[in-house]
This record gives sequence, C-alpha cells and structure tokens, in this order.
Amino acid sequence: MIEGVRVSPRRQIVDERGKIMHALRVDDPEFIQFGEVYFSWVNPGCIKAWHLHTEMTLNYVCPAGLVKLVLFDSREGSATAGSLMELFIGPENYHLVTVPPGVWNGFKGVANTPSMVCNCSTIAHRKDEIHRMDPFSPDIPYSWDIKHG
Repeated sequence: MIEGVRVSPRRQIVDERGKIMHALRVDDPEFIQFGEVYFSWVNPGCIKAWHLHTEMTLNYVCPAGLVKLVLFDSREGSATAGSLMELFIGPENYHLVTVPPGVWNGFKGVANTPSMVCNCSTIAHRKDEIHRMDPFSPDIPYSWDIKHG
C-alpha cells in the first residue's frame, strides 16, 4: 500500500431489474468534500497516464469494463516514497480507490471493450494543480506491458 491510499469495497445491490453500484456517500469515511464528478472512458489497450494532482484527492471507481490502475508515490518524506501500487478494478472487483494529492496515477483499459472510470474529486479541475508525464517516462519505474506468468 501507498501511504494515504485507501482501497474500499463498494456495495452492489442486484435484483432481476439490474443493479445499483455505490461509489461515494457524504457519510463514507473516504469522503472529504465535493469538487466534481466526471467519467473517463479508456479504450482497450490504451493508457491514460501519468497524472499528479497537487491539491485534489481522487476517488476512483470503475463500474464498466476493467482497468489496471497504477499509483506511484514520489512524495518526499512519505513513508512509502518510491513505492508502486497496481490494482485491477471493475464490476467484478468493485472498489473505491482514494488517491491523495502528490501521488502519480494512471490507468490502462484491459477489458475487450471500452472501460469507464468515475472520479468524484474533492475540488473542481484546475490546470494549475495538475502535472502530467508521458506514460513511458523513465522517471516512474513501471512498464505498462502485459506481465505473463
């Protein structure tokens, strides 16, 4: 685990009509404040990385498809500085992943169809508080390749 990251199972209520997939409630321990909710679709095999927010806390769920979510802690003074974390989230492994400011993150679509990631962030998006890096930058020691065996 990376310091400050939370991975919390989410409730799904299923009946013959379909299902409800909970994401984040105001009375959840992960809730800090509301900034905005947006949905990011990622196509099979495509990568959306790397992003780092300086103020925003992210709250990711993946209600459709499957993504490989990767986190990298580059925060000076963090107990987990230099650590990587890899998670697979989707309807069958339905979790809320809370990512604190200062942690690089990105995801890859690993389903055969487009995957949807929902983020309920603590502040509205601002260009001055996000940093981006190429997904293949050597600054983050991670390979997006499929790992066999």
